Amino acid sequence: MKTAQNNTSSFANRIASKMLLIAALFFTMTFVNAQSEKQTTASSLGTLKQINAGLLNVGYTEAGPSKGTPVILLHGWPYDIHSYNEVVPILVAKGYRVLTPYLRGSGTTTFISKDTFRNGQQAALASDIIAFMDALKIDKAIIGGFDWGARTAVVMAALWPERLNGLVSVSGYLVVNLEANLKPLPPQAELGWWYQYYFATERGKLGYSQNTYEFNKLIWKIASPLWNFDKATYDQTAQSFNNPDHVSIVIHNYRWRQSLESGESKYDNLENRLATRPAIKVPTITIGSDFDGANIDGKAYANKFSGKYEHRILKGIGHNVPQEDPKAFAQAIMDVDKLR
Repeated sequence: MKTAQNNTSSFANRIASKMLLIAALFFTMTFVNAQSEKQTTASSLGTLKQINAGLLNVGYTEAGPSKGTPVILLHGWPYDIHSYNEVVPILVAKGYRVLTPYLRGSGTTTFISKDTFRNGQQAALASDIIAFMDALKIDKAIIGGFDWGARTAVVMAALWPERLNGLVSVSGYLVVNLEANLKPLPPQAELGWWYQYYFATERGKLGYSQNTYEFNKLIWKIASPLWNFDKATYDQTAQSFNNPDHVSIVIHNYRWRQSLESGESKYDNLENRLATRPAIKVPTITIGSDFDGANIDGKAYANKFSGKYEHRILKGIGHNVPQEDPKAFAQAIMDVDKLR
């Protein structure tokens, strides 16, 4: 009986030892992976931080000297801050203080209150970045962006020009005009809006919710057909789509653009000002790429920039300009700084 007990005890000890070993290995692997991810972020975009700003707890990265000229880089949809992986180090090397915030509905940016309306309209996103600057006590900054980020930057320049030292906008003057959006376009142009019509339906909302990963990967391919991004590059950004408000913000943004859903009355004054299509007085560089098609030359919106202004054309580059041609985007930021 005593021998049996000893054997049982020995067996139990061996099992316990193996379990401890497995746990130790798991912890080590998790720690190494976490450290690796942290080091990747730190080596490119800077340190990931969080700050309460207006309606949001904003996730953002910061790199460069604290007293350097502030540069805020804004991403689009379906992209995130990692579009600036190679832009940030170039700017930091030139002494800029570079911040890359996740827009509402993306990454680690969350709403402070569960009761806040998940609004994707342009004035709301621009107000977010003004609140972000206020929270960090940044009076003025160079603002650069593409897609939603470019629209947000242009709206900021139109409504709060005193807060910008300069503007870099891919695809130019992207202020949404709700009245103009009600007018049909030629069939070929309408084809490019297919996903917006899809999002206008409940089927589209459900489909995007269930297939976010593959849907956004398709958008990447369509928007940048010559960009041979790999799975690791896409997956780094795709994590941002897991944000609990991502689907709501995206769907509302596109439905609002088509006047299918309302915005919030508190933004009415700002939207009324934007409806007049105000000129941008801030020093600006716009960028046209293959994604812009016939508008690549920027002539369609050049008269909307009344201050110091330049337009640049990048051929062979798709919509995600800062990730496809980081040197050109970073150079535009540095050059617009010289225009002021």
